[in-house]
Amino acid sequence: MSTNFYEFFCPVKVIAGQAALEHIPYELSGMAAKRPMIITDKGVRAAGLLEPVISACEESGLDIVSIYDDVPPDSSTQVVKAIAKVYRDEKCDSIIAIGGGSAIDTAKAVNILVSEGGDDISKYAGAGVLKRPLKPFFVVPTTAGTGSEVTSVAVIADTERSVKLAYTSSYLLPNAAIIDPRMTLTLPPHITAMTGMDAMTHATEAFTCMAKNPLSDAYASAAVKKISNNLLKVMENPKDAQGRLELAQASTMAGIAFSNSMVGLVHSLGHATGAICHLPHGLCMSLYLPYVLEYNLESIRQPLGELLLYLEGPDAYAATPVDRRAEAAISAIRKMRDALYKKCQLPRTLKETGKVTEDQLDRIAATALDDGSIMFNPKEVSLEDAKAVLRRAWA
Repeated sequence: MSTNFYEFFCPVKVIAGQAALEHIPYELSGMAAKRPMIITDKGVRAAGLLEPVISACEESGLDIVSIYDDVPPDSSTQVVKAIAKVYRDEKCDSIIAIGGGSAIDTAKAVNILVSEGGDDISKYAGAGVLKRPLKPFFVVPTTAGTGSEVTSVAVIADTERSVKLAYTSSYLLPNAAIIDPRMTLTLPPHITAMTGMDAMTHATEAFTCMAKNPLSDAYASAAVKKISNNLLKVMENPKDAQGRLELAQASTMAGIAFSNSMVGLVHSLGHATGAICHLPHGLCMSLYLPYVLEYNLESIRQPLGELLLYLEGPDAYAATPVDRRAEAAISAIRKMRDALYKKCQLPRTLKETGKVTEDQLDRIAATALDDGSIMFNPKEVSLEDAKAVLRRAWA
């Protein structure tokens, strides 16, 4: 996997650590934004996570003009259209997204509509459609998994056609990502586990896929190490603020990695499963990761073997023969999934989810082949190959 040419791009300002939220008013004023809208969901608001943001703005004399707190877990084109109408009616001039992947992706799509005009978000789907910067946009992630705060991609469901529309443009990148451990302290165990494995998948695919490069490798390997060292510790002690910050930073680093190196078959299968069976994205990532690594094994043996150092530490790495390190890396990921299953019953197979039926596997496989992520998978995938991976992931 030699890289003769690559590009690396991440213009997002990252503001991280204790009291990072208090910097939001300063960042808004720097962009002459005075009428921000918050886009979030009911769970985030009920957990009291909006309060420190609102307080920080009020103390600086900045009013939050509108709060939309009804983003669903699987957002849709109709939701985006409804929020854009509120933004225009209230004469907002900027967006603060507070939440997980759905809230952030929804906010990205809303920013397209309020910046470009119109009500039809589907016409902006695809890559390179946007030609100019959008309105001021800030992201405060409340999960440590999606990496959406530093990615140039948004995925929104078109429920009428049962497909997920992907939007790709550097203009979707937020102006700043605010990483504050206060925002993830209340995450329930199963969401902590899911989002942690989401970030682990982002980092692992970034490190092993076709477009990997030295800079994305640095972010990806550091993310794997932070997740390996902290995810189970945080599952044991949910109020571990330092561990939460480490996971949040790992998620951001994995996001920077995969937005520059792309992802592969895990994401193709995950996107298809999410669209057809409505499983959470992070769960899909956790489900498929070891099975896809096994499928890709002979194409990724060297980089996957390297990841053992970050998954298990230097002693385990040194004690493992070079030609067995890739298999040992997969075993380490399986061991982590088993530990998470014991802690919070995070499913390890499609059957354990109770939401996928065997007769859906062929449709998932066919849909996955049309997903753009598959182009960067290190090994070519046929329909039969995809079906075989799904059968292994079934039970």
